[in-house]
Amino acid sequence: MVKLTMIARVTDGLPLAEGLDDGRDLTDAEMYKQQVKALFKNLSKGHNEASRMSVETGPYVFHYIIEGRVCYLTMCDRSYPKKLAFQYLEDLKNEFERVNGAQIETAARPYAFIKFDTFIQKTKKLYQDTRTQRNISKLNDELYEVHQIMTRNVQEVLGVGEKLDQVSQISSRLISESRIYADKARDLNRQALIRKWAPVAIVLGVVFLLFWVKAKLW
Repeated sequence: MVKLTMIARVTDGLPLAEGLDDGRDLTDAEMYKQQVKALFKNLSKGHNEASRMSVETGPYVFHYIIEGRVCYLTMCDRSYPKKLAFQYLEDLKNEFERVNGAQIETAARPYAFIKFDTFIQKTKKLYQDTRTQRNISKLNDELYEVHQIMTRNVQEVLGVGEKLDQVSQISSRLISESRIYADKARDLNRQALIRKWAPVAIVLGVVFLLFWVKAKLW
């Protein structure tokens, strides 16, 4: 069965719409929603490997498709047919682009298209029972295949993003520290030059002063 449905803008991870009734009967629903948001964050940073992917998490699987600037994601039971999950997402994508396509780029607040929930709930009901004639026909449709869609584990997917973030943070820290060390090195060199030439400057100054006094007196 379809458990969760969320739609987000890929460029910045901004959530655009979701199934409002989703997850109410789901244990640890908030945890899975946090995983979805983490996935969206990774995608916004360019950590996606494919425009269509399945990500296993506990007894469930996240399925998502990326089209243009938008990611359409659903979470289903592991036993739910992958083919139906992706056709469900395709239906959402087609309608969302038709109704909201021109406003996707300018949306500035989270869940700007929350009214799309009406279509999500209506479409989800069509896909809930895999034994209906409609869904059996979709499963037998050879024109839509999902064999090439990669399946990965959520820890692996999120871990990749975390490691990349860590590398980025370490690089930034090293650059910052190297600048600090460079500034300190310049200060030390300046102090060394002062210590080296200060006595000479003092002696020359005294000599110059003596000559000036002598010239004044004579």
